[in-house]
Amino acid sequence: MALVPAVVPTLTKAGFEVVIEAGAGSQAGFPDAAYAEKGARILPDRSAVFDAAGVVVQVLCYGSNGLTGKADMPLFRKDQLLAGFLRPLGSLAIIEEIAAVGVTSFSVELMPRTTRAQSMDALSSMGTVCGYKAVLIAADILPKLFPMLTTAAGTITPARVLVIGAGVAGLQAIATARRLGAVVSAYDLRPAAKEQVQSLGGRFVELPIDAADAQDARGYARPQDDSFYLRQRELLGKVVAEQDVVIAAAVIPGKKSPVLITREMVYGMAPGSVIVDLAAERGGNCELTRPGETVVDHDVTIAGLINLASSVPYHASQMYARNLSAFLLHLFKDGKLRIDASDEIVRETLLTRGGKIVNARVRNFFGLPDLEESSDGTP
Repeated sequence: MALVPAVVPTLTKAGFEVVIEAGAGSQAGFPDAAYAEKGARILPDRSAVFDAAGVVVQVLCYGSNGLTGKADMPLFRKDQLLAGFLRPLGSLAIIEEIAAVGVTSFSVELMPRTTRAQSMDALSSMGTVCGYKAVLIAADILPKLFPMLTTAAGTITPARVLVIGAGVAGLQAIATARRLGAVVSAYDLRPAAKEQVQSLGGRFVELPIDAADAQDARGYARPQDDSFYLRQRELLGKVVAEQDVVIAAAVIPGKKSPVLITREMVYGMAPGSVIVDLAAERGGNCELTRPGETVVDHDVTIAGLINLASSVPYHASQMYARNLSAFLLHLFKDGKLRIDASDEIVRETLLTRGGKIVNARVRNFFGLPDLEESSDGTP
């Protein structure tokens, strides 16, 4: 859910009128009465919300929602503002379709990773939820206990967990696995991740291979060449074989997820082992991952989970709503939308405006020509 009752008073105090589709929050644990109590107006259906709202906030907008997202397109109108997950580095055709409606859209995936934008960083919020839940799912599937236990039947040795990719989701997975009592290791091609892994009590796996320009300006891992990934897989194979659980969370924005766990590596794991592939939506870090499915191959369970944050809807909605409300308060001053090209937060998240894709990073990604700046400095 994009907005929860707790943020409604903050938005209304800032001059917004909040309208909610009837029943929209019920499955996440937020009944209509809770919204009404906080001052929101409940409208009977989705069409009524789109008709009434100058600003539409969603979780998965068209582009990131392949099931029902397209049905929203006839409901939009020119100059309406849209904010949410739009998958800006996904389908160019879909982004052009959104632009053609005349919607001014902001993609939360493009939020800069800066201290100033931290309260608006929805990707980090959802990554936290995914990392936490991935470990719980692995613990539920694994036919072993996570912690070391001293029992009347002797000592139970702790489970061994490897986390591949020490971004926000990976770090939360490390922390959660440690809280459950597992022995945790982690690997990331970015050397800067070592200190973060160790601060959470994990052992950082160092491979005798160096990545070229491992990290971009936004803190994400850069894609490497095929020879790097080949050598990386060779070295990781021995580490993976020792694990009871592998949480794979190595994602490169806009790129297919690198295959880090081959079929041979899976077959080298002990029977009953578990792989939770958080990169499944972009193809998966495991060669055997089937996006959206949980499969068993050679007695190893591979969970290719998608949109894992939706399995914790109450707190995922709460976190996302706080991010979005902070973003809206940043965009609007004295009740007016301020699109300031000198503001990094606005400039980096603005995706479409005036019938065009205006985001420089997205245009460059798809090989589109640069746009000329207008008098106010915006494309």
